[in-house]
Amino acid sequence: MPTELLYLIGAGGHAKVVLDALLPSAAPAYDIRVRDGAPQLQGQKLLGYLIEVPAIAAEMAGRRFHLAIGNGQARRRLFAELLDMKALPLSIVHAASSVSRFARIGEGSFVAAQSVVAAAASLGRSVIINHGAVVDHDCTVGDFSHIAPNAALSGGVTIGTGVLVGAGAKILPGLSVGDGAVIGAGAVVTANVNAGETWVGVPARNTARS
Repeated sequence: MPTELLYLIGAGGHAKVVLDALLPSAAPAYDIRVRDGAPQLQGQKLLGYLIEVPAIAAEMAGRRFHLAIGNGQARRRLFAELLDMKALPLSIVHAASSVSRFARIGEGSFVAAQSVVAAAASLGRSVIINHGAVVDHDCTVGDFSHIAPNAALSGGVTIGTGVLVGAGAKILPGLSVGDGAVIGAGAVVTANVNAGETWVGVPARNTARS
């Protein structure tokens, strides 16, 4: 069976999670290449795969890639650069996750083991839904956002672009979180969050007002 090249961009902790999700189910379909710009990582191995220098534009044209990088700003920048190189984003969904057939998974997104993406939920581009996180029905998660382990978005929640929802945080039904906002670990959000704000605590409060 012929294989297709897949470039896994990033070789840190999140990349281990992504590569583990790919194996062994995707291994027969893809020739996986791990690339990272950090000189101290190059030449080492990530779960048995050699970490190489980043690919050049001519190498990436028409090739599949996945950004296995936790930082949303870095994902946004590299995603645009790779699209300019005519590379093709690949979404990765762990076999042990639960994703509704009525959900939408955006290009280049990652859904980790034990997470749930429910009916009529929609993920943007290069979104991370981490271990055990819940994106309930009718939620929208914007491009380059990260829903951390065991966080829960109740039904109808809207998450903007580049948002970080910390581990174990909970957002109550129908609320919205603006672009670039940060929700602290364990927070319980009971009101709408504006763009760029950081909310922490139970119930969560805007840190700029505390």
